[in-house]
Amino acid sequence: MTLTDASGGGRVSPARTVLVSGASIAGPAVAYWLKRYGYEVTIVEKAPAPRGGGYAIDIRGTALGVIERMGLLPWLQEVQVHVNRSTFVENDGDVVATLRPQAVTGSVAGRDLEIRRGDLTEALISTVRDDVEFIFNDFIVGMSETGHGVDVTFKSGTARTFDLVIAADGMHSHTRELVFGPEQPFHRYIGYCFAIYTMDNILDLKDEIVMWNDPGRAAAFYAAKNEVNAMLTWAQPETPFHAFGDLQAQRDLISEVYAGAGWVVPDMVAALQKADDVFFDAVAQIRMPRWTSGRLALVGDAAHAPSFLTGQGTSTALVSAYMLALSLARANGDHVAAFAAYERDTRGFVTANQDLVGTGRATLMPTTAEELRKRDDRLRSLSELPPTQGNPVHSSLVLPEPYTGR
Repeated sequence: MTLTDASGGGRVSPARTVLVSGASIAGPAVAYWLKRYGYEVTIVEKAPAPRGGGYAIDIRGTALGVIERMGLLPWLQEVQVHVNRSTFVENDGDVVATLRPQAVTGSVAGRDLEIRRGDLTEALISTVRDDVEFIFNDFIVGMSETGHGVDVTFKSGTARTFDLVIAADGMHSHTRELVFGPEQPFHRYIGYCFAIYTMDNILDLKDEIVMWNDPGRAAAFYAAKNEVNAMLTWAQPETPFHAFGDLQAQRDLISEVYAGAGWVVPDMVAALQKADDVFFDAVAQIRMPRWTSGRLALVGDAAHAPSFLTGQGTSTALVSAYMLALSLARANGDHVAAFAAYERDTRGFVTANQDLVGTGRATLMPTTAEELRKRDDRLRSLSELPPTQGNPVHSSLVLPEPYTGR
């Protein structure tokens, strides 16, 4: 189904009520700015409650300006994780290089933020908890645009009408599918899969990352704030659609892929068999020719997931949420003009950050012995470099000032 402007042409009436699908990062962020600009916002979330904990994510460059303008920077600085070193190993634990994490990520020590995903979600929701309607344990199953807005049907059977709908429900957005169709045309598979889960601190690590590689396979421990996340990443020629949503199929696939691996990888695979918090997915991007249709707009990963290989998923989500709300405010609720401005002013920044995927892939996932050797040589040289100044792509969009009505 494609939403089209049903106004019949002429002047578009200002939008004032907005339904946001998704309560993770982009959803609460866009809700904050829309509420600031006078919109009535409802957020619907499929999960029964906000998701806590989780692996660490980064906020860099232009996105730091969004956080500062929301008044969240001091709070997030208090809860940020501090990873002091990254160690790369091979074979049965032979050390290749130990270096500052910033030398690999391109972040700036003392400026960029690294925090647990759940802590960021909590902070964002706190900014709108008292001002926005939340609906948990429900999701959109149908939308129909009319002359007066979008008639929305929820899984619970409830039906309501909103002026606009914003999809912020992730890379596999169900809301996006209702309007733009199946994900496959927009899904750019990068050739890898991953699984993340918590496990015991079998190496007695503290505030550090240790990563093992052999060609086409990686296994890493991320230890921060007295919690250890294990991450397995491997080259996969085709997307394993059969394993999505099937935990046992995921376990079986990983056991097969990592058979014969050295170091402590067998212990990691064994821990996976018992873990109840496995996050399994393909490494992929969402690349769409447009992010809007009629009265629907996409934001965050639903519009432009860059993949974790870029390290910019959270930052692009925060920036696109800010820019979408700003465009609506500047256009006084004229969604046609606002959506055009949103695409025009934001797409270049997003595309540049998506294009960082090649750099991340070279560091994390060499697929041949020769690529691994070259990667190791680069890592050894990185350990001798001065502190990084950051990647200019992270700050390639100058954040406009919030709209003040003038």
